[in-house]
Amino acid sequence: MITFRMLLRLATVLCILLTISGCWSSREIEDLSVYVGLGIDIGKETEFEKDIATQGGAYSKQNNLTATVQIAPGNSSSQKSQQSGSPASGKTSYSNEQLTGDSLLQIFRQFALRRDHPLIGHHLKVIVVSKDIAKKYGLDQLLDFVLRDNDIRPNCLVLISHHRAVDVLTSDDPSRIPAFYLTGITSNSYLSNKILDPVLLSKLDAQMQSGSSFLLQNVLNSNGEDKFSGASIFDGKTTKFIGELSQTDLEGLSWIRPKEKGGILKTYNKAGFTVVYEMKKKKTTIIPKVVGDDISFHVKTESEGWLMEDWRAPEEEEKGAYLSELEKEFAELAKQQIRQLLYKLQHTYKVDVADFRDSLRIKEPKTWKKVKDDWDKIFSTVPITYEVKTTITNPGSSTE
Repeated sequence: MITFRMLLRLATVLCILLTISGCWSSREIEDLSVYVGLGIDIGKETEFEKDIATQGGAYSKQNNLTATVQIAPGNSSSQKSQQSGSPASGKTSYSNEQLTGDSLLQIFRQFALRRDHPLIGHHLKVIVVSKDIAKKYGLDQLLDFVLRDNDIRPNCLVLISHHRAVDVLTSDDPSRIPAFYLTGITSNSYLSNKILDPVLLSKLDAQMQSGSSFLLQNVLNSNGEDKFSGASIFDGKTTKFIGELSQTDLEGLSWIRPKEKGGILKTYNKAGFTVVYEMKKKKTTIIPKVVGDDISFHVKTESEGWLMEDWRAPEEEEKGAYLSELEKEFAELAKQQIRQLLYKLQHTYKVDVADFRDSLRIKEPKTWKKVKDDWDKIFSTVPITYEVKTTITNPGSSTE
């Protein structure tokens, strides 16, 4: 028997279903152009733009920057895509489209004049900014619209291109979508200490707001192939590009930063044969010391790893002495990397992108409050000592 209470519950359920069934203003995914990559370069009008301008299609703007949007598959358009550097066949799994101007928002609205499917940035995976434009404008300027736009999620990756960003977002492999490929490389950090922790848009925004200098991963491109290599340094006050760290510098940085990362050290034995150590565990402690107005740091790093490769000829040395000698050599190599990194940070660029400031802020908050506004300058004069201990926990079957 159906009761009044049952009817009331049924009516409530129907009301809920009607409420959540959809939004009246929603649009089907097939009617949208989902872009997954954004490239920002020094302004350079495309042939399409130049031709349209001669036909009276120009509008008031300065050609300060060129934006490249990488549109994911599954979007059809009555308009032919303007691809940059794609194979002659045009059979790629993505399309790159470019427009030039002095406002990212205005550029995005201009796309509405040439596409029947509007752009949507809900699934933006990566933003690539060219080094050249990052020297000219601060990242806070270049990414101002991106940070304000609610359509763009704050978890997209930010990278720096050594040359033009559009080249990094272009692949000769028709099955590869560069935006997805680039984000995938970041997951390899457990294999290499030459890869920075991913800097997402939300983290970058916090770094710029703090006024602290910071690093962004570099990506190089050659003939449609991309490679992570080194990092770009950005001044905390101007948010402009001021220099670069090499792959070796990033290895040195990994010994200073607390987070564990994979990595290798390579040396040569007395006979000139290659010997390789792979780090499996690492513990780093940064100890700040404050005496009056004088600040100093001591870095203590301990690493455990495996002897993964040894090209040596058969020797009669005792295994224990041989391994002990290698441990000292690997530790010295790590110290050389740290030494090279610190020289660049303190004397060449005079910025703290190794996060010494965090140790000082946490352990000596009163001192940090005094020096934080001029920290980069002070950091360049601060004495830093360091010690590294490497232990071979697995010598490999060849030594048994």
